[in-house]
Amino acid sequence: MVFLVLGAGYTGARVAAALLARGATVHVTTRTPGRPGLPRGAVVHRADAADPAGLRALAARLPAGLRILHSVPVLEGPAGPWDPTPVLLEAFGSRAARVVYLSTTGVYGAQPAVDETTPPAPDTERTRLRLAAERAVAAGPWSWMVLRPAAIYGPGRGVHEAMRAGRYRLAGAGDNFVSRIHVDDLAALAVAALESEAGGAWPVADATPARAREVAAFCAGLLGLPMPPSAPPEALHETLRSDRRVDGAAVLRLLGVALRHPDYREGIRAALHGG
Repeated sequence: MVFLVLGAGYTGARVAAALLARGATVHVTTRTPGRPGLPRGAVVHRADAADPAGLRALAARLPAGLRILHSVPVLEGPAGPWDPTPVLLEAFGSRAARVVYLSTTGVYGAQPAVDETTPPAPDTERTRLRLAAERAVAAGPWSWMVLRPAAIYGPGRGVHEAMRAGRYRLAGAGDNFVSRIHVDDLAALAVAALESEAGGAWPVADATPARAREVAAFCAGLLGLPMPPSAPPEALHETLRSDRRVDGAAVLRLLGVALRHPDYREGIRAALHGG
């Protein structure tokens, strides 16, 4: 199998590294080929979703039968948010045998409890664009799967890092539930999804949803910091005020993946040590 990771960012680079460790041939795209963190051994291509002609030229140089991870998020343009999925699928679709799209649990909107049976109900422009991207992926002639991860955390990213930087705020009393997934567990799921022929759209989360204040208190204890201040929920980004418990067990069973970090406590401890 030959793989293409569209968007070798925080998660995509780890997926590429995991595939390379299995002996696969892996192509990755990035807007900045010289940046640190790109996986050693991957074939790196400069690509910009705002350059359709360049994308088509790149696709023409790639082999057919690619298994593609699409991890390019909704982007911010001069006119507001826009989704590059149509452009990417138009360019690379003729080369695709399978497409796995990393979406978001944001497509469930304000629904407080989510599992594999919960229908999407996006309530912002960005999440409506995400759902449209999912449907575009599902409409193609390739096999496909959509993974909808909860809050992604790991080394250098998450509540622990935001608290260390002094920028984290609780939404009100912090009573809202937050689900999350360690980036290495998400990468393992993405690898399994790429190698599988299973389909469908699936929520992804660890086994321990928790109230925001509980996670903040745990991080404060680990880091020797005070509890973060509160702010009115309406003053915070939607990801900080969302209140959603996500059950991601179904896709783990389907793909036969066991979480390395099923609990945020061990996951955050590992992240603080670089893992």
